Amino acid sequence: MDDRQKQQRYESLVDALYQDVYRYAYWLCKNGALAEDLVQETFLRAWRSLDSLQNDKAAKAWLFTILRRENARLYERYRPDLVDIEDQSLMDSIDNEPDQRMDRKLLHDAIASLEKDYREPLLLQVIGGFSGKEIAEILDLNNNTVMTRLFRARGKLKHVFFPDGNPDEDPDEPLDE
Repeated sequence: MDDRQKQQRYESLVDALYQDVYRYAYWLCKNGALAEDLVQETFLRAWRSLDSLQNDKAAKAWLFTILRRENARLYERYRPDLVDIEDQSLMDSIDNEPDQRMDRKLLHDAIASLEKDYREPLLLQVIGGFSGKEIAEILDLNNNTVMTRLFRARGKLKHVFFPDGNPDEDPDEPLDE
């Protein structure tokens, strides 16, 4: 592949996947500036090893793997102070009604409170849109392990939002007597 083809391939990769990579980086570090740094380093490493990407359909998983490794490298060097801020670019598609903001914050806090083993596969599925098999490859885990962790993560979230165990019951609906 010549330099021009490589440049075009890289630019299309960045254009198509930048927002997804940033969203995942933000969830990992919960800091907009740090997420931006992680994304930049991820795409720099992707440029350097673009020839190793055999299948463009696997690009998203490949980039998320690079991002996870970059995040791990960052935390090997130092642990920055984390500031929990809301990044508006993550919320573009959601209305800003007070109830929705509160629901979003509650969900964000509930997901953040999950243990890493449960949070990471859930975020890869919800934010990244990956299948269980793809998550297993990214995290280097058995597919059954990933599916179990996803099931348990959802169960923990249901328990937070529905401690009485009735997620199908509408709390605003009058009770039948």
